Amino acid sequence: MKKKNRYRQRDAKAQPKNKMSILRFGKPEPVLTTGTDYHDVWYDNDADHYTLPIDRLALAQLINLNGQHGGIIHARKNMITSDYTGGGLTRDELEAAVFDFLTFGDVALAKIRNGWGDVIAIAPLPGLYTRRRKSGEFVVLQEGEPLVYEPEDVIFIKMYDPQQHVYGLPDYIGGIHSALLNSEAVIFRRRYYHNGAHTGGILYTRDASMTDEMEEEIETQLRDSKGIGNFSTILVNIPGGDKEGVQFIQMGDISAKDEFASVKNISAQDVLNAHRFPAGLAGQIAQNAAGLGDPEKAEKTYKKNEVMPVQRRFMEALSDDSDVPPFLYLKFSIETANKTTDKDAA
Repeated sequence: MKKKNRYRQRDAKAQPKNKMSILRFGKPEPVLTTGTDYHDVWYDNDADHYTLPIDRLALAQLINLNGQHGGIIHARKNMITSDYTGGGLTRDELEAAVFDFLTFGDVALAKIRNGWGDVIAIAPLPGLYTRRRKSGEFVVLQEGEPLVYEPEDVIFIKMYDPQQHVYGLPDYIGGIHSALLNSEAVIFRRRYYHNGAHTGGILYTRDASMTDEMEEEIETQLRDSKGIGNFSTILVNIPGGDKEGVQFIQMGDISAKDEFASVKNISAQDVLNAHRFPAGLAGQIAQNAAGLGDPEKAEKTYKKNEVMPVQRRFMEALSDDSDVPPFLYLKFSIETANKTTDKDAA
């Protein structure tokens, strides 16, 4: 009896203990940007300036992340500057000022004075690095000490924000999440194809004949098959193994309910709505027989309602400042555009 128990104990020690192992291929990744959330403006005593309501670097990066949003920003800038006839800014400087105004919701124009204190030129300050102080001074951040401009030396143009009156707020904020969703849908689709047209899954093995060396070899082959080589074929040979000993269980099937086209179309329309930009001018393709209307009429209406008000703001910002001489006033051909619009309406 004792001898039988002894043999049973030896057999139990000889048998390998089965152990479950889990291996994750790839890690979850964050969304494109998290700096577009609105924050309360407060005074940073250490930096000696007011904080921003929205991270400006995130707003600047958003232009390159979404085709509709970035394209509309450039189109609005081109429309505003197309009627420029001259003044205290070169065309390149005006484009930079308008681009910052549309992207960040404000722009600071510095007055350049001569030795007698007279204003002889106007120059836009970089909106990405411009901040305001309690004293009314404007600072441009840089390595080392910032550049400081007195309040009387800066013309500040900003869009209205009811939650704070320190900085401006761009008018497309409501479409940021749609712009990000649109971009993330494209990135997901690219990664889906780049990953071998699957969304990942579980490699399930239950064959008792599989050794640790076999498991390590499969792991190595799977890691090497990612990226450019994701269409390579992996041969798994287990002598005397079960035909269902190795299985791949897909965790998601993109073909079951593909919402890619719907997400792209709806988010693109949201971005257009946020900018109040006509779809016919944005290169959109009509989804119905009615089409997108006459693009020339849409352009005239958009210029009247959206472009000309911005041009007037820039013109009046300089002409209403007593320090700025008339030869530096910005001039746009608004009167000609108004006559054309009135003639068409009649």
